[in-house]
Amino acid sequence: MDQSLPHHKWTKMIALMDMNAFFASIEQKDYPWWRGRPVAVTNGKIGTGIITCSYEARAFGVHTGMRLVEARKLCPQLIQAPARPYRYAEVSRSIMHSLENITPDLEIFSVDEAFLDLSHCQRLYHYDPWQIGKLIKQVVFDISGLLCSVGLSGDRSTAKWAAKQMKPNGLTIIKPELAEQALAEVSVTDLCGVNKGIGRFLAQYGVYRCADMKHIPISVLGQRFGNPGKRIWLMAQGKDPEVINGHVCEAKTLGHGKVIPPNTTKGQTILLYLMHMAEKVAARLRLNQLQAQVFSIAFKTINGWQKTRSRTISCTDDGKQIFKLCKFFFQQKWQGEGVFQVHVAALDPRPASGQQDFFIKDDQDRQNLHQMIDKINHRYGEFTLCNAPLLNRSSMPNVIAPAWKPDGHRNTLEH
Repeated sequence: MDQSLPHHKWTKMIALMDMNAFFASIEQKDYPWWRGRPVAVTNGKIGTGIITCSYEARAFGVHTGMRLVEARKLCPQLIQAPARPYRYAEVSRSIMHSLENITPDLEIFSVDEAFLDLSHCQRLYHYDPWQIGKLIKQVVFDISGLLCSVGLSGDRSTAKWAAKQMKPNGLTIIKPELAEQALAEVSVTDLCGVNKGIGRFLAQYGVYRCADMKHIPISVLGQRFGNPGKRIWLMAQGKDPEVINGHVCEAKTLGHGKVIPPNTTKGQTILLYLMHMAEKVAARLRLNQLQAQVFSIAFKTINGWQKTRSRTISCTDDGKQIFKLCKFFFQQKWQGEGVFQVHVAALDPRPASGQQDFFIKDDQDRQNLHQMIDKINHRYGEFTLCNAPLLNRSSMPNVIAPAWKPDGHRNTLEH
């Protein structure tokens, strides 16, 4: 986009702020002697998988998801940085709050991304998208000392795609009237939310690039995927109708999972991980004053995931009740094979009624005990007070879920 052209008001102006190698950049900032050197962030000191890495490491072919041992073959001088999720969350909060000084219409998309709806404040910045983009980058740098990339366009999907085009430290602006042209040769699966399964479906109709999309009617996607399908049809033409939403939607699930040491075959160890996840889910339910009756329980072996949905007798936020479901399922399905990952989630959580049967002393005592434990753990740290078996839980730190947000039930680091 030519910066010398006169500026005019856009009907909609959306920006996507995307931090560059966020976790690794924080490590390099906090440890200045790591600047300019290849850094890989892992889940704790004993973590074997790379969560993210610096651009210096990427130059050697190191990438997210790679095993540390393989990465060191490509880059022997690679520095391992154990993840510090609470530090990353702290920096993210400060960045997101600072962006509210530009516009209150802010949607935190993830720990390192945010959408800004600038449609109603263009006049403050002389209708100049370059000025706005540079301001976003400067605000982020001033508060954090970190670099980011920014994409601006007339809809959120095009803005998100634009932000990826000039990483790191880039600024890409696509006028709304040029969005369809800019996306024409882009693979449909490069758009946010279009997974490989949707890509295979579209390929049946000869749709591989965004430009191919207008050769099929919108009803084809609508009939197969409903309203999300119709949105994809519009996204490919630079007309994403999705608005910026700063509110955290009600919880549909609350879950926690853990990657465990590869090929773990000791049943008691696997059950300990399931207990840990059950208690984390329960604590998070209580923190958000929610309860659930249906729980998803899963563990992954070399043969894939074993999954179930189990119900408690009534709605609960009690980790012991959730773990009973986990233990029963595990003992029924586990055949002694190695386990790699576990996951527990509360499905369709509802607001806790706040009512307890005071004629049943056990219920009253359990509620009082939970309140005391939660209060202590909130003050002194997660699982400071816990069931004795959990003293032997994994020492690996929490990780930030992709959907992490600083407030509400999406703050997965509170418990």
